[in-house]
Amino acid sequence: MEQATAPGNLSLPRHVAIIMDGNGRWAKQRGKIRIFGHSNAVEAVKASVRQSLESGIGKLTLFAFSSENWRRPQSEIDHLLSLLARFLDTEIPELHRQGVRVRFVGDMSRFSEALREKIRKAQKLTEDNARLELNIAASYGGRWDIVSACRNLMAEEGVRPQDVTEELFASRLAVPDDVDLMIRTGGEMRISNFLIWQLAYAELYVTDVLWPDFSQKVYADALKWYSTRERRFGFTGDQVRQRQDSNKAD
Repeated sequence: MEQATAPGNLSLPRHVAIIMDGNGRWAKQRGKIRIFGHSNAVEAVKASVRQSLESGIGKLTLFAFSSENWRRPQSEIDHLLSLLARFLDTEIPELHRQGVRVRFVGDMSRFSEALREKIRKAQKLTEDNARLELNIAASYGGRWDIVSACRNLMAEEGVRPQDVTEELFASRLAVPDDVDLMIRTGGEMRISNFLIWQLAYAELYVTDVLWPDFSQKVYADALKWYSTRERRFGFTGDQVRQRQDSNKAD
């Protein structure tokens, strides 16, 4: 097995988001049905958490189940939800021990009451942890997130149209923090309705590695690539370098 360590002395992202794609193709390559790929994806989740902790990443958001995934065959949906329930039962205690705060973001109303109760307990248990914030996007879509934020603002007493700023709007999103690095496994070149607002200035890293094969080394390679990027935010390259030199002088 490849041994990966946290990249040293790199400019690291504060918030990493991952589209965990390729479970079905991974299973098909092995002559198995799609749910076999989903069942073998938990180790990749653990690897992403370990690497985040070792690298000092503050926030990690994983795209586990999209709004559109409800259109899949009922048997696959049932298996995915069963895996989510099992994850909550078996992995949350260890995540809590490691100092991980777990948050679920998405339309929880579509889940059973039993699953929602497991989610509530996981969030309550880990709410005071501060080493890593792990957001699990389940029954989530970027458009749903934006519409929900609009509805929340419109329902708030005393909020006038002229009061709505980008900062206020972002604070009403399920995940209010901008993403610095988005990783997509499986090689597809799209964001698939994931964190539409939050990805505005994210660096996008796409790997052909299918999600069940995602390892700490693949993650570390993405972080190393991120450290080479010049993040401009509308400035020119010369302006960015001048600002960097000024900060070093200070």
